[in-house]
Amino acid sequence: MIERYTREQMRHIFSLENKYALWTEIEVLACEAQAQLGQIGITADEAAWIREHAGFSVERIDEIEATTNHDVIAFLTDLGEHIDAELPEGTELSELPEDNGSTLKPSRWVHYGMTSSDLGDTALCCQTTQALDLIATGLNALIEITRCRALETKDVLCVGRTHGIHAEPMTFGMKFASWTWALRRAVERVRAARVAMAVGAISGAVGSYSSIDPFVEEYVCEHLGLVPDPLSTQVVARDRHAQAASALAIAAASLEQIATEVRALQKSDTLEAEEPFTLGQKGSSAMPHKRNPITCERVCGLARVVKANTQVALDDVALWHERDISHSSAERVAFFDSFIALDYMLAKMRWVLEGLVIYPENCRANLERTRGLIFSSKVLLTLVDGGLSREDAYTIVQRNAMAVWDDIQNARPGASFRERIEADPEAPLSAEQLDVIFDPWAFLGQIDLLFKRL
Repeated sequence: MIERYTREQMRHIFSLENKYALWTEIEVLACEAQAQLGQIGITADEAAWIREHAGFSVERIDEIEATTNHDVIAFLTDLGEHIDAELPEGTELSELPEDNGSTLKPSRWVHYGMTSSDLGDTALCCQTTQALDLIATGLNALIEITRCRALETKDVLCVGRTHGIHAEPMTFGMKFASWTWALRRAVERVRAARVAMAVGAISGAVGSYSSIDPFVEEYVCEHLGLVPDPLSTQVVARDRHAQAASALAIAAASLEQIATEVRALQKSDTLEAEEPFTLGQKGSSAMPHKRNPITCERVCGLARVVKANTQVALDDVALWHERDISHSSAERVAFFDSFIALDYMLAKMRWVLEGLVIYPENCRANLERTRGLIFSSKVLLTLVDGGLSREDAYTIVQRNAMAVWDDIQNARPGASFRERIEADPEAPLSAEQLDVIFDPWAFLGQIDLLFKRL
């Protein structure tokens, strides 16, 4: 239920209902600011009427836009219809020089001195801050899972791999801890992007306040939890949006990194961990034995979409002169899709990592699979400590290691790496020294420090 609720929240943020609700609030706030300012004819009573009667209909806006081919004008027309719908009969414009008996319409003050981007961009910034808050919440929930599981698996021995090849012993908890730090950095980027996006612009056709007082912008932004853009050229500059898109992309890449590791660990040849496989789930239409890491694969696929959308956001930065609308059509697809996709990815990875099945016995078996080769660095350093040059020590260690490697490659029984070192007259190491060297925990003397940092 939590996952469904969160995803419905994100969908709502970028829904037409939320967008038009924000547009309505911006227009109402601007009218209230104008009434307080007192520079134009709008009265406090008219602003109050507008506040009480402002509303919109998505269906009506769509109907009007089919004719106007302009979404803001369609919205303003519909908004005006709502505001003026309940005007008392017979209200006259008696204060005008020429009294023609026409009906007083408070809606005439709506959008006064504003341009379309004042409305659209300020609302988009609000939507983006709402969405970034939701992403940060999702990341923090995932961080709590990875942190707890790091502590839970702190002492589960496994082999570390570099280039996909067994390297040195580590613990499974270190994987979770590493993911925790990556996700924390992702939260920091999202928070920084939120600061960049928490701006509004009510500054007119080219951002010069030619027909509107800066007080209106200040008033609207304050009530929306934004700050005025220091200088908007009709639009809020899209480097801000590119920063947000980049923060989303890096977060998606971190989720992809985690999902890729789970997929690799779930391979039949490895099987150290496995994403949850629920009762009644089917893995393959042809092969009933299959338990595929489909959720992690889905996350990896969606990460490609979120990362690719960053290029769209970067291309949207460069507009002609003070503004064009080349960014708008692309942004309405790529920007929103990135938020919705990442929100979904976070929900899925919470499910995967909370229920991730870990197989300590398989971890240990894989640790021992290369017959002790993973201890080669300790042998090397101990020989150097004993007085050999690094080059000579390296030659001795590599010679014995390659012999063991050759046996493994050809599936031949043979001596372990320790047995070969023990039998090599050029490697004068005692049994006590070898016991220390070939203890996997000898590599992990500083592990408490890593988890203390966590």
